[in-house]
Amino acid sequence: MAFATVLTTLCLRSTVTQWVQNPEGGRDRGPVAVARAWGEVLVRPRRLFRSAVAPADQAPGLVFASSVVFVEELSRVATGTAAYPVLGNRPTASVLFWLAIATVLVAPAGLHLLAALQTIVLIPFTEKRAGVSETVQTLAYAGAPCVFAGLPYPEIRLLAAAYGAVLLVVGTSEVHDLSLPAAAALSAVPSALVFGYAFRGFASFSAVTGLTWADVVALI
Repeated sequence: MAFATVLTTLCLRSTVTQWVQNPEGGRDRGPVAVARAWGEVLVRPRRLFRSAVAPADQAPGLVFASSVVFVEELSRVATGTAAYPVLGNRPTASVLFWLAIATVLVAPAGLHLLAALQTIVLIPFTEKRAGVSETVQTLAYAGAPCVFAGLPYPEIRLLAAAYGAVLLVVGTSEVHDLSLPAAAALSAVPSALVFGYAFRGFASFSAVTGLTWADVVALI
């Protein structure tokens, strides 16, 4: 119960307090800026995390994350792998509704909860860590490869999730002033939640290798 209270408090501070402050630095706004950030984080991640992540400037990161989720979910719809519930015998309207829910509600809320969890994990290990706002942005930009996570090819989905996890390690190292090994260890749980489960990296791994969790445990 105490853990849930701390998590909720951090999330509320991130969504309320940080949004009313004046941004310092951060990314430009608009579709062109989102596309530019997407390309930059894929090829020059350290530069992106160094220049784009700024205190109290969550908006570009949230728009970026929502855009990634929108493209990923839209590709699932286009390829017939999405299984959205049909409401009132109106399949097209239902798809639009669930896409909006995923993009506007689920993605930002999930991002803030993960950022709060990541902050809690970081607290005992580094005094130089950045705030929840910067962590939100780090998680958002790390998800860039997952625009391909909705394609019906498990190999591509696995590569997208794996590269997203790598970007999160690089971003955590850069933003929170940690070594790469420390960043990898401290971002493992949020990475598993977002890239392993949310973007179905674990399921793609099983589809590619034929291994289940029981098989992995047996190998260990």
